[in-house]
Amino acid sequence: MDLTAEQEMVVRMVRDFAEKEVAPVIKEYDRQHKVNREALQRMAELGLLGVCLPVRYGGQGMDYVTLGLVCEELERVDSSLRVVMSVHVGLNCLGLLQWASEEQKERFLVPQARGERLATYGLTEPGAGSDPAAIAATARREGDVYYLNGEKMWISLADVADQFLIFAKTDPHLDPPWRGISAFLVQREMAGVTTGDIHGKLGVRAGSTGWISMDEVAVPAANRIGGEGEGFKIAMSCLDNGRYTVGAGATGLIRACLEASVKYALERRTFGVEIGQHQLIQQMIAHMKRDYEIARLLYLRAGWLKNQGVRNTQQTSLCKWFATEASFRAASDAVQVHGSYGYSDEYDVERYLRNAKGACIYEGSSQIHQLLQAGYALGYRDDRPLRCELPAYDAALWQEE
Repeated sequence: MDLTAEQEMVVRMVRDFAEKEVAPVIKEYDRQHKVNREALQRMAELGLLGVCLPVRYGGQGMDYVTLGLVCEELERVDSSLRVVMSVHVGLNCLGLLQWASEEQKERFLVPQARGERLATYGLTEPGAGSDPAAIAATARREGDVYYLNGEKMWISLADVADQFLIFAKTDPHLDPPWRGISAFLVQREMAGVTTGDIHGKLGVRAGSTGWISMDEVAVPAANRIGGEGEGFKIAMSCLDNGRYTVGAGATGLIRACLEASVKYALERRTFGVEIGQHQLIQQMIAHMKRDYEIARLLYLRAGWLKNQGVRNTQQTSLCKWFATEASFRAASDAVQVHGSYGYSDEYDVERYLRNAKGACIYEGSSQIHQLLQAGYALGYRDDRPLRCELPAYDAALWQEE
């Protein structure tokens, strides 16, 4: 598909930002396990934190395909920046766009889209990852207030975000258990909220990944997103959006591996020739090229379906599964192409390899996505009871003040 002039402009802007402002410093932030807060501020200034949200809600009025293009360009330089887009825009903002009331959008979505408040998503717990219905966090209602208790784990931006889309059980006794889950917008300043970072991660070291603890956190009923018991449906729809951004970002990582490997293969010489002349080096580079083109087509298709307001769980799952697995293979091969140099942080490919592994686990592990795809192929999977599409993109409506 051809990009519009506006999309081409956004791609150039994001690429320029990533190459000039992030690439020169990312190694040090990665080594120090430190979040680049200046980059977060610049992303807000550039409008990236609200790129595909309607102008009337503080966004830039662009479409969902543009969101994917932004994620590809950011992860081409570093995964931690794409993670910000995934949790802030994909998992949180788009969830509010779809499920929040108009009053809630004014209170919560507008400052997030403008980049005034950073947001994240809290579903995973120490004992609930691939089985989200097993969450143990609870929300007890007393009058017009819910009291939230529990702990969320492996939450991106946990120690940085201002607002959290939290899932907890308002009725832990329902069967099946997912029917008792509800969603809440929790704010950092609420008493009883504490957060922290997880240390010793393999990758995405320049990003905040941590935990959120809630001890009798008083959340107004006006902060509940959707109705009681709709939390699981909301969580799954948010994952459709988050997985889309992960797949698009992983496509950028494949491209980064391809570009780095081609550059090195044309410079490095062995046995009297450039190593690009060796067939097994060519094979690895050819695989990267093939997988990049496939992954890009998969995320562009998923973005197009989102623009139409069409259910895209199957396509988004396939995009995320293929692109993340392919990015890990590409990064492993890129290290191999670079030989001993690829094993050190002198070259970026070792960081690519560390970062790529995480995406094969979060937002649905590769094994979960294999099961999803098998279920669709065999006709065992039916999403109709949980139908939950994003609103279709309407350029005139999205750009209306």
